[in-house]
Amino acid sequence: MVAAKENERCWYVAQIKPFQDYLRTECGLAANTALAYGCDLQRFSAFCGDLKLKDPEKLTPLQLQNFARFLSEEKLATSSISRHLSSVKMFFRFLILIGMVKKSHCDLMESPKTWQRLPKVLNKKLTVDLVTAIDAKSPMFLRDRTMMELLYATGMRASEAAGLVLRDFNFQIGYLRCLGKGEKERIIPIHTTAVNYAKDYLENLRPKLLGKKQETAFFLSRTGRPLNRVEVWRIVLKAAQQAGLTGKVTPHTLRHCFGSHLLAGGADLRSVQEMLGHADVSTTQIYTHVDHEYLRSVHKQFHPKA
Repeated sequence: MVAAKENERCWYVAQIKPFQDYLRTECGLAANTALAYGCDLQRFSAFCGDLKLKDPEKLTPLQLQNFARFLSEEKLATSSISRHLSSVKMFFRFLILIGMVKKSHCDLMESPKTWQRLPKVLNKKLTVDLVTAIDAKSPMFLRDRTMMELLYATGMRASEAAGLVLRDFNFQIGYLRCLGKGEKERIIPIHTTAVNYAKDYLENLRPKLLGKKQETAFFLSRTGRPLNRVEVWRIVLKAAQQAGLTGKVTPHTLRHCFGSHLLAGGADLRSVQEMLGHADVSTTQIYTHVDHEYLRSVHKQFHPKA
């Protein structure tokens, strides 16, 4: 029974890997993004298998609508449903490109409207409390404090911080090189405190973690292997607990704080966009909305008519 279902959808499954390769090499998308699209398509593949759909061109608008309804019934968030539908649209465009499909109804699908949620941003005091919360007696203090300093100093994503290598740093002029989504390179300045902690970690802890291994990754685990993005999250979560912060605090929280605090301090939007690695300035503009919320709270608190 399982084998039969796999055969029914083999036309589909066999093209997911080439599609992911296309996204990375031709479209310049990050590996994690291509992986997420693949996971979305696996779910769509199961849906097509249940329909016993053997010919992709026979996929009807009603069936596509039913897929969206199926995702909603699975209690997926609106943003996740939108991404699933985008994955399917892009996939069928790929099938047309390689000549496997001549036409598709996928572009007729409308994604559900999503609310634009303001990112969670800590005020400057709480951000400093978070960055400095790592216990100085911890064996990994220098590594973890360096990580926290760099995340706030640069606004890097967790995967970007985990991907840093030794040659990415220029301590003399206070800059580091960061490879973002789609392997796009950007140069970000780092302040003196972050530089000093990074040097201290390099000189006094990293050699002990490395031992006799040969490794170019900047951040290492206790066993001398490169850190991954999950371990970066754990470092931030541990710091949030030690700082006594409630609610969800992640590496992206520090990224949001970086962007918001720069704009609130008078930085221009284009420079912040460049440092965050946003492809579209509209993504960066959300931090101006965060600042407007702060101004509204100040107005409400101090204006005699508020």
